[in-house]
Amino acid sequence: MDSVELFIKNSKLRFNNEHLLHRALTHRSYLNENPEVLEDNERLEFLGDAILDFLVGAWLYNHYPEMSEGELTRLRSALVRTEQLAEFAKQINLGEVIRLGKGEEESGGRERAALLCAAFESVVGALFLDTSIKAVEDFIEPLLDKAAEQILIGRRERDPKSIFQEWIQAQGFEPPVYRVISTAGPDHNKTYVIQLWVGDTMYGQGTGNSKRMATKAAAQAALTALGLV
Repeated sequence: MDSVELFIKNSKLRFNNEHLLHRALTHRSYLNENPEVLEDNERLEFLGDAILDFLVGAWLYNHYPEMSEGELTRLRSALVRTEQLAEFAKQINLGEVIRLGKGEEESGGRERAALLCAAFESVVGALFLDTSIKAVEDFIEPLLDKAAEQILIGRRERDPKSIFQEWIQAQGFEPPVYRVISTAGPDHNKTYVIQLWVGDTMYGQGTGNSKRMATKAAAQAALTALGLV
């Protein structure tokens, strides 16, 4: 039994066309080093992202009838953020079967949140194309149950940017500005450094493999410096 077959067994996924799953597990760095492979997982990632937004929204609407629109929106954002989807990928050992180029492999790609998130979205897209929306629901709902409960207990659905924005508004200050200070690395593995400014004051700096992650890190640093977390 190869690693993909073992992954299918352990994750309890069922694919009629396993070529779709292999495509979902193919990072573009692998494509660059294996010209006989014709397609990576980026289009499936796009599809999976849209499917997850819809299904998570519908699941929350049905499971939390007492929640306001704002609360539902914040919880959905927490459930589909990069780090949470990467955690879902880890729970099903997805990182072990992603096809990576040697450089990406050696740089720790199997543990990188953005890469794991993209692979998870790609598997969702492939599962939808191969079977049905119901199959995707059956796959993600057990993951959502546990994650939503943990998020609500810890109130982790409150994004650092939102918390900082609320604090700034309460102080009567002008809106914050997030500035990209520098970028480094190849296109498939960039590192961003972003600073958070309010007027002439720099409140925090963050680093991440995407602008969103670096922005969040900058807001988190600002909150820590202010003693708000």
